[in-house]
Amino acid sequence: MHFFSSCFTLINIRRIVTRFYASEVVVALEYLHMMGIVYRDLKPENVLVRSDGHIMLTDFDLSLRCDDSTSTPAQVIPAQNHTPAPPQSEYAMDPPKFGATSCILPNCIVPSVSCFNPMRRRKKKALAGRHVGPSFVAEPIDVRSMSFVGTHEYLAPEIVSGEGHGSAVDWWTLGIFLFELFYGVTPFRGMDHEVTLANIMARALEFPKEPVVPASAKDLITLLLAKDPCRRLGSTMGASAIKHHQFFGGVNWALLRCTTPPFVPPIFTRDVLSDESCPDTPVEYY
Repeated sequence: MHFFSSCFTLINIRRIVTRFYASEVVVALEYLHMMGIVYRDLKPENVLVRSDGHIMLTDFDLSLRCDDSTSTPAQVIPAQNHTPAPPQSEYAMDPPKFGATSCILPNCIVPSVSCFNPMRRRKKKALAGRHVGPSFVAEPIDVRSMSFVGTHEYLAPEIVSGEGHGSAVDWWTLGIFLFELFYGVTPFRGMDHEVTLANIMARALEFPKEPVVPASAKDLITLLLAKDPCRRLGSTMGASAIKHHQFFGGVNWALLRCTTPPFVPPIFTRDVLSDESCPDTPVEYY
């Protein structure tokens, strides 16, 4: 009993820690998208832990800045009844309702399903009474780039294929980032770059048996690593759709930066040898 209790505690701690860092990455990407910037280089090496334990992104050399003609302005989608974390099939069945001013890619529009579909009727009945407030959407989904940029293990399929990509690549890299946080490896890594790229295009996503990862985390990773960018979670509703996933249940997004981080780097000081160009003052290291 003690063994299983310890395992459960470790799993829960891993989930809480990963959820915290993933939450801050989501907010950071949302802010960049609001500014019309597609980051395109999310990976652990570019996520720095500050002295207060919160994270910040660095290295914007590969970022894509959208101009006013291709960027979608931030908007608020009216409140609607929906589940915090619908599975992929439900996303395809019931796409989000956009207003007249909304801007989505034509090839991402999914045909509506007949209102006589029994699955849809059951879904709406199950959602009755579950009200969610308006969603803030800031996603430059109109921007397109043909550039082949990024780290091989984190490249989205649309970059590898050379068909052009938009801001959905950031949500793909978020899925790879989450996978690596949980398992310590990336899901499509091969013996060399060519094999890695081939795996990204053709190999199905598989989860290792160890360590044990919560089902909600696997579901989120699966939705983010949809090879078709039009079906990828976040491709139309941006960070708002990701925030509502059950993996992030309990996260106070409004006060996220006020949340106590799971790890705060210890500060230690070291006396610096003084000379004419370096004053004798202690320096803080993290």
